[in-house]
Amino acid sequence: MLPLVDWTMGAVLIGVFALVCVALVAIVMNMMKTDKTKDESTRAE
Repeated sequence: MLPLVDWTMGAVLIGVFALVCVALVAIVMNMMKTDKTKDESTRAE
């Protein structure tokens, strides 16, 4: 009989989801940093 819940698969999916969330946050923060430096450089010119 098949188990209703496969804990290993659920843990793997949660781990992948967490990695994707962390990667997206890092990308957004990196874009914000580059935007700020670009804005400052355009103001200096």
